[in-house]
Amino acid sequence: MLIQHLPPESHTMTALRNELSDEELAEQARKGEPERGRWSQSEQLLALLADRVGALHHMYASTHSTRRQKPPEPIRRPGAKAARGKQEISDEQAATLFQMINGGAA
Repeated sequence: MLIQHLPPESHTMTALRNELSDEELAEQARKGEPERGRWSQSEQLLALLADRVGALHHMYASTHSTRRQKPPEPIRRPGAKAARGKQEISDEQAATLFQMINGGAA
């Protein structure tokens, strides 16, 4: 379909978005996959700038707080997969790891 290849800021795409109900907009926002979209060089640079400002904010907040600050998530880029969360280990795996670290003595 030719409309799918129009830029998101085009009049046609804006008109289509304006016709969506609040529920449809919320659903699209929830299912959004920015990594599947097309970004111009300007959009790539803007995302980079936003990530760097977030990193600076994180460093500032970390140095001026007694609590550990969670680093910001980078903006997802086209072609990049979403970051995976940390893998949880079981008690048995933790015990095995403890034994390995301590030379088998537990």
